[in-house]
Amino acid sequence: MPTEPLSQKEIEDRLRELPGWTLEGDRIARAYRLPTHFAAAAMAVHIARIQDELNHHSDLTLGYNTLALSVNSHDAGGAVTEKDFDLAQRVEQIAAVHGAR
Repeated sequence: MPTEPLSQKEIEDRLRELPGWTLEGDRIARAYRLPTHFAAAAMAVHIARIQDELNHHSDLTLGYNTLALSVNSHDAGGAVTEKDFDLAQRVEQIAAVHGAR
């Protein structure tokens, strides 16, 4: 069953609960700075594991000591859904362990 898109107000309300996350077009996104390239790569692998658990995948961009994510739901026509916020919350829960800010 397809996931229902969130309204603009629902997205704005949910973003208030996730400091650092923004709406960029039809996606929610966040960039992290990490202490080293290895820490950024390790966080990317950790996120990949979470994405597999949720069966919901974001775009990840790995830089020298940065990691950027952006996500929307393909099964909702590329709209932002509750699944995107579930993933964002899980990423926030592990960010500090990797030294992300």
